[in-house]
Amino acid sequence: MLNAVQVLAENNFGDTRTGGLAGPMGLFLIVLLGTATVLLIRNMNSRLRRLPDRFPHQGGPVGTDSSATGPSDATTGQESRTNPPSGHQQP
Repeated sequence: MLNAVQVLAENNFGDTRTGGLAGPMGLFLIVLLGTATVLLIRNMNSRLRRLPDRFPHQGGPVGTDSSATGPSDATTGQESRTNPPSGHQQP
């Protein structure tokens, strides 16, 4: 039994002091992932700024017939904008 414990406790990973690349490689990966995250956040923010404030009304649910009710109010047509959209928009 003691022989099995000695075999399991033995360091079979080689000399851990030569080379010593784990620390710098870990730092490089953390910096790389941090940079990628910052760039992705900036890209998503710029894309969100280009979206319009409100999207036009695209109709009701699929099962309803919008022509049966008729244009009883003035808002059934194209939505009028009183405030111009802020930010940049795609052409």
